[in-house]
Amino acid sequence: MTRSIVIKSCLLLVLSAARLFAQQPVDKHPNIVIILADDLGFSDLGCYGSEIQTPHLDRLAREGLQLSQFYNSGRCCPSRAALLTGLYPHQAGIGDMIQNKGPKAYQGYLNEHSVTIAQLLKTAGYQTIVSGKWHVGLVPSAWAVNRGFDKSFTLQNNGSSYFNSQPLYNDGRTVTFLVGDKEIQRQDTSRYLTQAITDFACRSLDSLNRKDPFFLYVAYTAPHWPIQALPEDIARYKDRYRDGWDSLRVRRYRKQIAAGLIRKEWPLSDRFADVPDWSSLSPAEQEKWALRMAIYAAMIDRMDRSIGAILTRLKTTQQDRQTVVLFMSDNGGSADEVQQWDYVTQKRGTPGSVASIDSYDPPWGNVSNTPFRLFKKNTHEGGIASPFIAYCPGLIKAGTVGASVTHLIDVLPTCLSLAGITYPAVFQNKPLTPLEGKSLLPLFDNKPFSGHETLFWEHEGSRAVRKGNWKLVAEIDKPWELYDLNADRTETRNLASNYPQLVAELANEHTVWSTKVGVVDWHQLK
Repeated sequence: MTRSIVIKSCLLLVLSAARLFAQQPVDKHPNIVIILADDLGFSDLGCYGSEIQTPHLDRLAREGLQLSQFYNSGRCCPSRAALLTGLYPHQAGIGDMIQNKGPKAYQGYLNEHSVTIAQLLKTAGYQTIVSGKWHVGLVPSAWAVNRGFDKSFTLQNNGSSYFNSQPLYNDGRTVTFLVGDKEIQRQDTSRYLTQAITDFACRSLDSLNRKDPFFLYVAYTAPHWPIQALPEDIARYKDRYRDGWDSLRVRRYRKQIAAGLIRKEWPLSDRFADVPDWSSLSPAEQEKWALRMAIYAAMIDRMDRSIGAILTRLKTTQQDRQTVVLFMSDNGGSADEVQQWDYVTQKRGTPGSVASIDSYDPPWGNVSNTPFRLFKKNTHEGGIASPFIAYCPGLIKAGTVGASVTHLIDVLPTCLSLAGITYPAVFQNKPLTPLEGKSLLPLFDNKPFSGHETLFWEHEGSRAVRKGNWKLVAEIDKPWELYDLNADRTETRNLASNYPQLVAELANEHTVWSTKVGVVDWHQLK
């Protein structure tokens, strides 16, 4: 046998072994990692159209599944409640934020008739970890340590400085971090929060036994305001945004069409009404705005690097091929203007540093939500459309972009399917609210997914219902708008006047749902 034949034979053996390894099926009960970003817009990852460097998430998307019609619940607390419980937020007791507004649907913490992913997975022998933003209740019964997590490092509130625990608000609200049930303080010398969240996750993974599966929930605060980032990360983007928001929205939109995430028949929505033409700004104003977006981009860049560190830890411990990784965001990009809010602590030091509290405001939030309209807190697509990535070699087919209509309420049933658990009627002697979500497992193998006939939203008076390709949506105190999302997912052509009967039917369905889950008129709650 000649040397060349021997070499070719060896190469074929290596390639065959590699293919066999790549196709190796996962264990009956795989590890599960859920990664949640905070206020990340639909287009903010490279694989969803962005110019921001997110190579680790891009790889997961390339080698796994991307969804183009995955929905959230419009804001931090409601979305976390939906993710953790598989229920609509009102059903879990968090129809708004974590302040108790009286009615059971607005008590502001996870109620006794809901159960978390961690609580259920523990019944199948899973080890459970959470690191990051919790935000589903300040009362002890709703703490992570009492909701199924063996190891927990949690930010209890809506946001924090990335460098310390000093209050963001001047109205008496404090910033609380818990390790288990013990409060800790983060000082100005603390590790950057995104890295600290990652550190706890990695240390916790290292401490697990290898015989039992694990569930890891990593809830980053990035890129929620205050926009603060490490200087070396900001430096990578300092010249990136001088072309402005108008041209950037067009570039992201074109990338999304090329990637098959949106259809070319859907026009790019108009620039948000309160956002000026970039060319109308002075050079000094352009420089200020470009820096804001550079800081925001740096926060996402660092989050992706941190996700890379977790993935590396899984690989070095040979657990990566037996682990399902799910990534998503809690709502769309934000239009918050915190330097205009008198109840926010005002710090005007070096942009991006611990001495600055700022946000990137509607102009850049409009970019984050390309190609959609409006923002976090709204129920138009800009507020409720999230990126979604699922990855697991041997379980999830690579390179798929799926258009199935899905929601955060589907995450818990998906985890239960992976673990072979049936959602119970009773847990710890308490009757549970019946599950609303559906398992996404068929999508992992590119099989038919029955999906949801109808999905509903309500947040602080903003409301919507999607049935098939029809979506009825309205902002608080505004009339219903109707859109055919098959022809116009960017919601540019309101068809309400063309189909009054359909508007009435969908509005009635929303009313029935509202009664079922406990929605209360927002004006009555104030």
